[in-house]
Amino acid sequence: MPELPEVEVTRRSFADRILGATVEAVRLGKPLRWPMGRHPEELVGCRVGAVQRRGKYLWLPLTRLAELGEVDEGGLLIHLGMSGSLGFGMGMRPPGPHDHMELHTTHGCLRLTDPRRFGAVLWGPSMTLGWPGKLLTGLGLEPSDPTLDGVYVHARLKGRRVPIKQALMAGDIVVGAGNIYACEALFRAGIDPRTPAGRLSRPRCQRLVDEVKAVLEEAVALGGSSLKDFRDAHGAQGHFQLSTLVYGREGDPCRRCEGPVRRVVLGQRSTFYCANCQKK
Repeated sequence: MPELPEVEVTRRSFADRILGATVEAVRLGKPLRWPMGRHPEELVGCRVGAVQRRGKYLWLPLTRLAELGEVDEGGLLIHLGMSGSLGFGMGMRPPGPHDHMELHTTHGCLRLTDPRRFGAVLWGPSMTLGWPGKLLTGLGLEPSDPTLDGVYVHARLKGRRVPIKQALMAGDIVVGAGNIYACEALFRAGIDPRTPAGRLSRPRCQRLVDEVKAVLEEAVALGGSSLKDFRDAHGAQGHFQLSTLVYGREGDPCRRCEGPVRRVVLGQRSTFYCANCQKK
């Protein structure tokens, strides 16, 4: 499933090229998770603004000059689902059976390909209203938010008995710590993923925050993780999965202590850790 690094890599791969483009046509394929909420013809003539990301969602601002001279604002909220990807360019191949949305613009075609159709393309008047507002409300802080620190996380974890890995992945404290990245951040912070979240001290919370930020920054720099389907809008795969310290390495020697990397299932997700390096 594309997580925050993959979505951010996707955004960066086409945001500059589509900025300022005018929508010429919109083609919809098979239905996605929800209907778009706007007739495709109503988007023709809109101008594309700066593409933004919130968590694992992309916001594509669309504006047009209304009859009385006002600016009519809105946009499309895009989610890649479990195996979706966006492609962008001129002269793209004809659409296939898994290509479910095409935004044809003066700068090129933005195409959503999603074999499982768990993705979504939703119209909204803004990121805070309509469907976008419903889906984005309740998301935690972005990793780059300056208010994200050990004090904040320690306060939000108080009283929680679930394992810290599950609390980290829930997305209501910080967004972006998907399964791979949560495993890696907890290893680097020296925290056992099974530790009850509310037991973490403030200094350990700060260490965890620092490592979450570092892991996500590194993942973006490496183009994200391509375990199966992920590619950016250029068609390039990510390479973070090649440098993981514990994820996917069950039975292999730990890169720090040479003890065996272990696997346990938490919240129905495989969790990898080193019992020697990570403490409760």
